[in-house]
Amino acid sequence: MTETTVKQKPIKGRKYLLVRYGRMNTLGLFEHEEVQVPKTPARVVVKTDKGLELGYIVGQPTSYKEGRFRFTDEQIASYFANSDINFVNEIAGKVIRIATADDISEEQHLTKITDEEIACCERFVKELGLKMKIVGAEHIFGGERIVFYFMADGRIDFRELVRRLAQEYQTRIEMRQIGSRDEAKLLGDVESCGQECCCIRFLQLLKPVNMRMAKMQKATLDPSKISGYCGRLKCCLRYEDETYTSLKKRLPKRSTWVQAKRGEGKFFEGKVVDTQILTQLVVVESENGERAAFPVDEVTILPAPPVRPEKPEGKELPPPRRPRRGGDPRKR
Repeated sequence: MTETTVKQKPIKGRKYLLVRYGRMNTLGLFEHEEVQVPKTPARVVVKTDKGLELGYIVGQPTSYKEGRFRFTDEQIASYFANSDINFVNEIAGKVIRIATADDISEEQHLTKITDEEIACCERFVKELGLKMKIVGAEHIFGGERIVFYFMADGRIDFRELVRRLAQEYQTRIEMRQIGSRDEAKLLGDVESCGQECCCIRFLQLLKPVNMRMAKMQKATLDPSKISGYCGRLKCCLRYEDETYTSLKKRLPKRSTWVQAKRGEGKFFEGKVVDTQILTQLVVVESENGERAAFPVDEVTILPAPPVRPEKPEGKELPPPRRPRRGGDPRKR
């Protein structure tokens, strides 16, 4: 049976903390009764649907009536919307206490035995012949359950595996199937940019990333260079796409006839053959093949190709070409 809990909305007059908790770095709103909350980043023990867990305090809290944080509600909502973070304005649980040194020591102990639990689970998977890959495990702080994260193609019947694990550890076992991005969140470390993987530091959800974004940014199309730890296109392509899209809208399309000022009383006319999104330059080619680059603010789009003056009247046309002397030898 699955647990079902009815989450409540924040109540005015009560105090809440925004906490990041769990192996998957979930964000949640937790009610607390602490008289004094540390101003520096601190750990807290929270009660969730899974049981007791350790989390990190996010931001500086105040009472709900005063705005709940030092940020306005509009700023928080905008941050979650732009980051695609799966955050719901509902109470995720309650803060039990500020984490102590013993709590941190207990967490380190659970992290060490997690490797043994993963090895045991992999052994059972091999014995049962299940086509699944164990990616990671999370031993809930309170000891109520162990969560195993795995990858597999399609659905897997792991009932016998759960039975063996429950018998081995005498606690509740939970199996969660994840994708390649979640695998990077559990196992990833440092990316090619030199920073820790975004999905580990802060990222919860991400909109789709496609090759159009890489082509617009004129990045290399080599999959090995534009793919992240998860094997998919890098998240930073999505971050910069909005800026590139807005800048591209300011540039004229290719083959558009434009006019640009070139010195005192002189103009350069031609069609657009190339554009530079970041530098906002437009490369124009005249009818005689000459090319020049101009800032987009100095370029005027013409409604149609410029009309050239017609041939002056009275000018004789060139005489027709004479046939070659001797004609076609086959007709002789």
